Amino acid sequence: MAETQNITLSLSRDLLKRVKRVAVDRDSSVSALVADALTRVADDHRRYSSARRQSLAALRSAGSLGTKGRRTWTRDELHER
Repeated sequence: MAETQNITLSLSRDLLKRVKRVAVDRDSSVSALVADALTRVADDHRRYSSARRQSLAALRSAGSLGTKGRRTWTRDELHER
């Protein structure tokens, strides 16, 4: 099991009361609920950061579209009706 560390968390009385009710309904503890929520936040951030890095790498290594970096059309040509 991973080593744990205590923290101090300040919540409004109303929020703490509501969270305690949720913990009881889930047969859990406030600490477990907070740990689960923070785990989801950290995991979401890690996945987002990874996807962002992959997307930026794909943009940097994008293949040629056959124009060799030159524009072969004008704005007017694109907007002809």
